[in-house]
Amino acid sequence: MSNPAEKFVQPAIPRFDGHYDYWAMTMENFLRSEKMWSLIEEGIPAEPMGISLTSEAQRKVVEEAKLKDLKVKNFLFHAIGREILETILDKGTSKAIWESMTQKYQGSTKVRRAQLQAFRREFELLTMKEGEKVDIFLGRTLSIVNKMKSNGEKMEQSMIVSKVLRSLTAKFNYVVCSIEESNDLSTLSIDELHGSLLVHEQRMQGIIEEEQVLTVAQEDKFSRGRGRGTRGRGRGRGRQSVNKAIIECYKCHKLGHYQFECPESERQVHYVEEDDEEPLLLMACTDDLPLQRAKPWFFDSGCSNHMTGNKDWFLTMDEQFNQTVRLGNDMRMSVIAKGDVKVKVEGITQVLSDVYYIPELKNNLLSIGQLQEKGLAILFQNGTCKVYHPTKGIIMQAYMSKNRTFSLSLIPTAENPMCFQAENVTEKEAQLWHKRFAHLNYKSLRTLFYQKMVDGLPSLKTPGTICSTCLIEKQQR
Repeated sequence: MSNPAEKFVQPAIPRFDGHYDYWAMTMENFLRSEKMWSLIEEGIPAEPMGISLTSEAQRKVVEEAKLKDLKVKNFLFHAIGREILETILDKGTSKAIWESMTQKYQGSTKVRRAQLQAFRREFELLTMKEGEKVDIFLGRTLSIVNKMKSNGEKMEQSMIVSKVLRSLTAKFNYVVCSIEESNDLSTLSIDELHGSLLVHEQRMQGIIEEEQVLTVAQEDKFSRGRGRGTRGRGRGRGRQSVNKAIIECYKCHKLGHYQFECPESERQVHYVEEDDEEPLLLMACTDDLPLQRAKPWFFDSGCSNHMTGNKDWFLTMDEQFNQTVRLGNDMRMSVIAKGDVKVKVEGITQVLSDVYYIPELKNNLLSIGQLQEKGLAILFQNGTCKVYHPTKGIIMQAYMSKNRTFSLSLIPTAENPMCFQAENVTEKEAQLWHKRFAHLNYKSLRTLFYQKMVDGLPSLKTPGTICSTCLIEKQQR
């Protein structure tokens, strides 16, 4: 009777999971333990051509080899899945099956060489990412190293250590210097390097957390002292946000938000503080609007008066009128004059009265408020702006564009457009103004006019006659 201690457990057949190199190594070890690896290397002994095996011993050897080959095939069938097995059903011997698997998954010498070149390039370009952990980076590095080794690359451990050290981020510079000074890289193992990097990473993480706590504490302290309604100087790039729970709003004096975020405050983009002495012009510059009409006028609810920058359109003009308009961004423009503009709207002649002339204005504006003062009704509905006259019905109609503006094409029909009366100043009057300001040059006189620095000063042109006094003063011996 056999001794139970002599019995051993039959090893499991290695299953093929797609990693050929690992499977081939374990399967070879399994077949060698079963004393069947010779059938993979040499195959079944071939029978001599034209000679029958008369010897009983010879027939017995061949039969035993065929029986062992069937066992090896059985092991391979259990190790290989059905999908792969269906592609090698025509292989009659275990050696043919093994060679087919090698050709499919290990590839030829050229294929392995090409794969190795790709892995070498990936290994050379490998660098540590910002914020990446040491464990993750070393895992990526060793994964590529293992792929290179499986394709025939021989890599020394010192080569891997040097690659890791020169691929770390800038924050590990002092760590790399310390390791290179205190260790011999030719004998330093991967595990020792890994442990040293982990220790330094933990120290750096502790320092960063302390700095963040200190930064938050400083910002919190500053916000309590001066953070009411302002952002505070402590909020910079890369720092933690301020705790708004302790921020008091200047507008409503409630906690939790700044003044510019106050829900009770009107949005500054649409409204500004009104000054009774200065008309408002809240419409922004629209140079980029696609002007599909020849002379577009834009309806503007925030504009106090009709305004234009084209002085040739005026039928009458009062050049003594001086005013300023204020934009939504608190910029100011000078109103040089005001007057009436006669235009045609869909074949009907209309007169726009009290139109401001602003040379710096690049768009023509129709004041909705001024139209209503004339007894007209304005209706915005379904993407259309309609202006109604009490007796004539609809006199103007505009459609909303893609940028949500309403513009109307108005054609000026002034027969004798008037410019500034200052342009009709005689040459004698111009010279008189020149003498009044101690023979000041005409360019400076025009600057005084446009800057509104002198009340009553008209716009002057340089006369054809040169001042004789100025010539005498500029003469040299």
